[in-house]
Amino acid sequence: MKKPDWVIAKEQAKRAAQRETLWLFGIHAVRDALTNPAREKLRLVVTQNAAQRLEVAIAASGLAPELSDPRKFAAPVPADSVHQGAALEVRPLDWGSVAECCARQDGGGLVVLLDRVSDPHNVGAILRSAEVFGACAVIATQRHAAPETGALAKTASGALERQPYLRVRNLSEEMAALQRLGYVLIGLDGDGPQTLDQTLAALPAGPVALVLGAEGPGLRDKTRDMCDFLARIPAAGAFGSLNVSNAAAVALYAARMAQ
Repeated sequence: MKKPDWVIAKEQAKRAAQRETLWLFGIHAVRDALTNPAREKLRLVVTQNAAQRLEVAIAASGLAPELSDPRKFAAPVPADSVHQGAALEVRPLDWGSVAECCARQDGGGLVVLLDRVSDPHNVGAILRSAEVFGACAVIATQRHAAPETGALAKTASGALERQPYLRVRNLSEEMAALQRLGYVLIGLDGDGPQTLDQTLAALPAGPVALVLGAEGPGLRDKTRDMCDFLARIPAAGAFGSLNVSNAAAVALYAARMAQ
């Protein structure tokens, strides 16, 4: 027997709503999300032990936790995830537009752009470094880039709740928008004509955007062409390649020290 149209529509709406949520897991990621007033929180699943560790954050959130047996953890998180007995269903954060997040600041802004960096662990680590060094935002593409996931949030260790992570339709258009805001775009490239320190030292005071590509392919041609400068991180030995998250941390430190 065919389902009535209203039943089909209700089921489709429910599936669509589920696609718009994500499950954060791990004590640090869940605690920081619970205490973030900007994060819309829907469902909290915890073991007794995790509930005790998160007691203050749970009370502050006003969310009623669901206690779960650790041997049959009720939240739909990956089987191999290190959830530490805590999982929280949330909606993605809305940080606003690139212009809103990256408006020029006193002393110069600092932004990271990621060109098709798809590994959530790399992006999570970059978010942590961006927060440490005071970046206005980390900007990535909507496609071929790491979305908000539990794995990304756990690697970010809470930074996802505080560090703007913007996913945009067209990276080149946002790069042009940053240039209009006064940002100088520096693409990280192992074959860059100058070191990053040399490039930064020659710039007048002002905001800087660091552009990093995926490991292996690096920056796409169009992204490379949009950069004002290409620079390399110098290496002491013959093996001169850094993991993209390590390269981001080094570049953020250098850019912050130069401002």
